Amino acid sequence: MRSQARDIVPPNGRDRVSRSMSSNRGGLSTSPSLSMHSPAATFSQLRRMSTALKQLKPFNSKEIKILLLENVNVSGREILEKEGYQVEALKSSLPEDQLIEKIRDVHVIGIRSKTKLTERVLREAKNLYVIGCFCIGTNQVDLKFAAQAGIAVFNSPFSNSRSVAELVIAEIIALARQLGDRSNELHQGTWNKVSAGCWEIRGKTLGIVGYGHIGSQLSVLSEAFGMSVIYYDVQNLMALGTARQVGSLEELLRQADFVTLHVPELPETKNLIGAEQLAQMKTGSYLINNARGSVVDIPALIEAMRSNKIAGAALDVFPNEPGGNGDYFNNELNAWAEDLRSLKNIILTPHIGGSTEEAQSAIGIEVSSALTHFINQGTTLGAVNMPEVNLRSLTLDEPNHVRVIYIHHNVPGVLRKVNAILGDHNVDKQMTDSRGEVAYLMADIRDVKEDQIRDLWAELEGLSSCIRTRVLY
Repeated sequence: MRSQARDIVPPNGRDRVSRSMSSNRGGLSTSPSLSMHSPAATFSQLRRMSTALKQLKPFNSKEIKILLLENVNVSGREILEKEGYQVEALKSSLPEDQLIEKIRDVHVIGIRSKTKLTERVLREAKNLYVIGCFCIGTNQVDLKFAAQAGIAVFNSPFSNSRSVAELVIAEIIALARQLGDRSNELHQGTWNKVSAGCWEIRGKTLGIVGYGHIGSQLSVLSEAFGMSVIYYDVQNLMALGTARQVGSLEELLRQADFVTLHVPELPETKNLIGAEQLAQMKTGSYLINNARGSVVDIPALIEAMRSNKIAGAALDVFPNEPGGNGDYFNNELNAWAEDLRSLKNIILTPHIGGSTEEAQSAIGIEVSSALTHFINQGTTLGAVNMPEVNLRSLTLDEPNHVRVIYIHHNVPGVLRKVNAILGDHNVDKQMTDSRGEVAYLMADIRDVKEDQIRDLWAELEGLSSCIRTRVLY
């Protein structure tokens, strides 16, 4: 049984530290060192070691407030609720003013792609110290400001890769056979059995722009259908199967029958496919975008399809997307929406590339697990805006040990001042790393009495380099 946690409230009330006397939940280790450095250990030995781990908590767990938006999968909510956190889950995103009101009181926020965590929003989030993006992308978060405020950001870069790749395969076949048009016609009572302009995908060339986790999986799947695969990426990447990397985007566009986009949203990728690139594509070819809405110049695509240069397209992402479900995909949202909807052989989907039960469950587990590790242990493995720092877990044989987490500006002389403060105690282990202007330090120190923790925290917090201090014990 867990004993009641005891809170120590620092002078400004921003952070708290508490002790948890429980053993590790479920007997699972949070330290990679057990498996990495104990290859000869038996299962029973590993089990005895894991059950001796000390569970660290920064607060009384029931007082950690978490806000989940955009219908985060139940798998993620359950992990957070089992930790004892106060979890509020909403099905949609929030307008900025409402979001600001909500975020002021929470320590953790979980979002998907619609919620925008801008500098204006994050400035009001005085208690926030971690963000979970339950999706691949993180462009909806001001990552630089979050880091400078000591707020870590986690995402799920791999969990929905298969779902997106399978959707692209479905779209390739649907476009090649004009399935969308035939289905719509039959729904309206029109029987229109035609073969003109309908193709097998076997023997056709697929051009993949961005050969990352999604692009490489798609490469393997499409070869199973008999397609030839070429890809373009800014990095020199090893091909899977018989795929072949080409030297330029123009070369890919001129050769491919189907072009599919899998690139991040960056200044360099804005309107990556515009009028010039569409003109370089084969007449009668197809374009698929499941990446980001800003990657394709949609008015240029509309003109290319009206002129029959492009035979079909599938778009799952758009420059402006509604914050919730409803009749919002119109010209008020995007000025060209009605023109786009009027086109033939175009598949329009509401950003559902990763929206499968399997993907959302995996994302929920991955991101929520990262959040709990950060809250409970301070580890930043997998953070997208912080240095990745981790220490092996403390054990119950180390009762007077304290874990110090010091997020600070990356300026000279910080370690000397920090170690002078920690110097009255024995530093068992310490790790620090920097990323741009922000550095992250973790240290486990022994022989710390409970009445010394407040002074330790206050001294670190008082350093001019300090962004945020956390003390776990």
